[in-house]
Amino acid sequence: MEKLIHANEKTYYTICLVISIIMYLSLIISVIGIVYILIGILITVILHGLALAQIRSNGVKISEYQFPNINKKVQEISAKMGIRDIPDVFIIQSDGLLNAFATRFFGRNFIVLYSEIVEITKDKHDDELNFIIAHELAHIQRNHITKNSLILPAMWIPFLGNAYSRACEYTCDRFATAYIGNAKASVNALLILAVGKTLFMDVNVEDFKINHKRETGFFIWLNDILSSHPPLPLRIKEVEYFNEFPEYFGFQTVYKNKKSITITES
Repeated sequence: MEKLIHANEKTYYTICLVISIIMYLSLIISVIGIVYILIGILITVILHGLALAQIRSNGVKISEYQFPNINKKVQEISAKMGIRDIPDVFIIQSDGLLNAFATRFFGRNFIVLYSEIVEITKDKHDDELNFIIAHELAHIQRNHITKNSLILPAMWIPFLGNAYSRACEYTCDRFATAYIGNAKASVNALLILAVGKTLFMDVNVEDFKINHKRETGFFIWLNDILSSHPPLPLRIKEVEYFNEFPEYFGFQTVYKNKKSITITES
């Protein structure tokens, strides 16, 4: 797993951690600083708790009785990644949004899947959903949620926090591609996030990547460095690079063609 971690993730995390420690220490030396820290923690916990309460009260929790196929896949991928504390997974109505996220609250891990993204399984795109699930499981495996809490002061710094977050996304894409064993489905899942669960099948991937290179300018640059996620064409390129050179990341090819790749750890 170590080779799957994007190099920038480690670099930016170290920088963020050092800066956060300095900022915490500077606040602790004053009484008013301690008060600010406690107030910030209290507000964060309350808001986060309420948001999760809404999901837990109204969402559908997957289990052996609810969406058993998804439940089985969550357990299988968790076992492959060495995640012992399997997260609770909820599906919520999404008003057309295609998304998913992982979070943690008082030692309990959660994955939330928006209903629109789960619906792709109705068209037999199970591996595409598996990529989304594996991506969120990778956030848990890498303890990204806990780390984000530790380096919260540095995450407020323009450019730095977002740079760390983008590196984490690359890492999770690698994990997801490796542990579902289907690079084509990984690319499809990213295309679904770009144009939706139907039109993605008609996208010319090569032109999509080329056009990203053509679209340049100050505001494109500014948008990219202020974003918590890398541009989708770049994420697709990373997945394809992993597909072409799995041995570089400590994996060996078992079966590979233009559509899919199945790999095991070497």
